[in-house]
Amino acid sequence: MAAALQFLPRVARAPLRSLLWGGPVARLASGMALAEQAQQLFKSAVGAVLPGPMLHRTLSLDPGSKQLKIRDRSFQLQQNLYLVGFGKAVLGMATAAEELLGQHLVQGVISVPKGIRAAMERAGKQEMLLKPHSRVQVFEGAEDNLPDRDSLRAALAIQQLAEGLTADDLLLVLISGGGSALLPAPIPPVTLEEKQTLTKLLAARGATIQELNTIRKALSQLKGGGLAQAAYPAQVVSLILSDVVGDPVEVIASGPTVASAHNVQDCLHILNHYGLRAALPRSVKTVLARADSDPYGPHTCGHVLNVIIGSNALALAEAQRQAEVLGYRALVLSAAMEGDVKSVAQFYGLLAQVAGTRLTSSIAGASVEEHAKLQELAAELQIPDLQLEEALEAVAEARGPVCLLAGGEPTVQLQGSGKGGRNQELAMCVGAELGRWPLGHVEVLFLSGGTDGQDGPTEAAGAWVMPELASQAAAEGLDMATFLAHNDSHSFFCRLQGGTHLLHTGLTGTNVMDVHLLFLRPR
Repeated sequence: MAAALQFLPRVARAPLRSLLWGGPVARLASGMALAEQAQQLFKSAVGAVLPGPMLHRTLSLDPGSKQLKIRDRSFQLQQNLYLVGFGKAVLGMATAAEELLGQHLVQGVISVPKGIRAAMERAGKQEMLLKPHSRVQVFEGAEDNLPDRDSLRAALAIQQLAEGLTADDLLLVLISGGGSALLPAPIPPVTLEEKQTLTKLLAARGATIQELNTIRKALSQLKGGGLAQAAYPAQVVSLILSDVVGDPVEVIASGPTVASAHNVQDCLHILNHYGLRAALPRSVKTVLARADSDPYGPHTCGHVLNVIIGSNALALAEAQRQAEVLGYRALVLSAAMEGDVKSVAQFYGLLAQVAGTRLTSSIAGASVEEHAKLQELAAELQIPDLQLEEALEAVAEARGPVCLLAGGEPTVQLQGSGKGGRNQELAMCVGAELGRWPLGHVEVLFLSGGTDGQDGPTEAAGAWVMPELASQAAAEGLDMATFLAHNDSHSFFCRLQGGTHLLHTGLTGTNVMDVHLLFLRPR
């Protein structure tokens, strides 16, 4: 409980107690500082995708009939339920699942990041820790999010459990971000080291994440539908917490319960393109040749039900609802914000100017030029399903406080050796952009936070800024340009006003990428 209360300053902790457990928030709106409201909405977004609430929304068990209901499907339980899982949020997901399923769960094996149980203990998150005498065996591995011998042992234990199932059994698969590194099982005779070396070579030559995943799946026993095939003929149900833009089930953790759409020719084309085919180890050539001559063709996953139980869109929807309770006109722009942090920051800075003008001006064409620039920038970013025009129309009609929400995962071009993450750097860049525009007619605040509670190698989840950021920094002798040139956003925010602009949440136990909040209030 103590860790969860770190979201707001000490003075705000007591009245937030009801919010932490889903209570009403309307009474908090009066007199609450804008920064506190922003942190409150971020907290509500994270709360919507915590493992416990997600599992309880998705699963229900009828003790009388022993029927397990998952969304609109029902499964008969009779000492036939097994569980496996892999990912950064899977410890909490498994804990919630075992609590709900009780004695119906026969056995479980999960692969989670090294040190996560100790971190949960330190954070006081007992609700995300398995009880003593749990039927779920825990493997920790993939230190620094890289496959290793520990995660390989976990993957082989998961494979062994799956291969022992029968047509009468039900396998519940829990998947979250980071699952790919926690489930490495190369097809023999390929070794883990050989697979890692090939992946690094491809990455160094500029291969895309889609190309890397195609190769990983082709050389893996469990990825690309391999886990589902290992469990056949058992029924398989995958409950997936998405950390990927658009929630593509074949990409999340490299799709262990989704049949791969790629074949050997796709792999060879990629390897040829990057000039690596001739240098392939004999083991990799053997596996690819064997797959090319497989008389059974590609495997199918007709015995699998894949269910997205948590996503960025779900988190944004909850934050939108809470913003409306607080009296804001709230609109979700997109759950797929990608692109370079500097370009995304320019978009938000210009959006604040255009929306602020719409919010306070009675002249419809007051920001025609800026509006055109905003549309051009949005087109360059190629943001899927961007609700820009709908949002601006709603802002023009609002004549009151507005909250624009978005989510996704922008990228940072590393140039220096500073300390920070994409959320803190984005917030800092947005603060610089806001300072370029005449926004005196409207109060503006922007917050960016990572839902896992960790923004890069720091203890902060992100940061919030206002148009006064540049002048505040100058007053304290801080040169924003120098900090940005060194990718040192965390040091900047630590030194600015005693670190009060940083968002501290502690480890959350979930991850659905980032949440961006842009507030505009007429003065």
